[in-house]
Amino acid sequence: MSQHDSRPDNSPPGVRLLDTQELAHDWTRLSKTRFELQTRDGRTLNTAREVYHLGDGASVLLYNRAQGTVLLTRQFRLPAWLKDGGDGQLIETCAGLIDPADSPESCARREVEEEMGLRVEHLQPVFQAYMSPGSVSQRLHLFCAEYTPGSAAAQGGLAEEGEDIEVLEMPFQQALAMVYDGRIQDGKTIMLLLHAALTGLDGLIQRRPEEKSLGSPLVKTCDLRIVSDHQHVLNVHPVSSTRPPPIA
Repeated sequence: MSQHDSRPDNSPPGVRLLDTQELAHDWTRLSKTRFELQTRDGRTLNTAREVYHLGDGASVLLYNRAQGTVLLTRQFRLPAWLKDGGDGQLIETCAGLIDPADSPESCARREVEEEMGLRVEHLQPVFQAYMSPGSVSQRLHLFCAEYTPGSAAAQGGLAEEGEDIEVLEMPFQQALAMVYDGRIQDGKTIMLLLHAALTGLDGLIQRRPEEKSLGSPLVKTCDLRIVSDHQHVLNVHPVSSTRPPPIA
């Protein structure tokens, strides 16, 4: 299928869409779009890109401040196995796709219940991020939430969706060390764990008196260096006078 679509009203300055061809439409849609791009030095580039139109998603880092622990999942990921071999198992934060009639928050709560067997009271929005903007349209909504120790299931996921998910509880510092030694390689998980390292576990949830989320403290600069295989030092200099809490 091919269609001409210049979309003058929707295109940003310097971009003119020429046509779009649908290459596949099974679980989701894969298209190829030709477009003209005006470069900063005045040249016109005529190029084409393939785009995988994957729906937006939500992911949650579950943590417990008193224990200094986090809850993660481990499951088989076919692309990782096809690329690297091994067992194909990736350690990740809880995540899922947002249904068309869903909100990021309701999706996050549903995935926590399905994958972890938990219900969370308060979700703290952290940020949104395109994970692979060169070819995938998906944007992830990332959250943090506190859980009660001993309340998670040992195994989760929906069999009808082909899921077999192991639930892992571990010290936060261990999870952070696993980022640096390569045992955790999932992008969203790395982002949320490093966010927790910047703020400290006590800083992940902040509320105004009227219970509206403040968001995480802004950080101007940080110095994170690996001291040993299992120890990290983080020096944070906040923008405001608010003192960031220490790493739990």
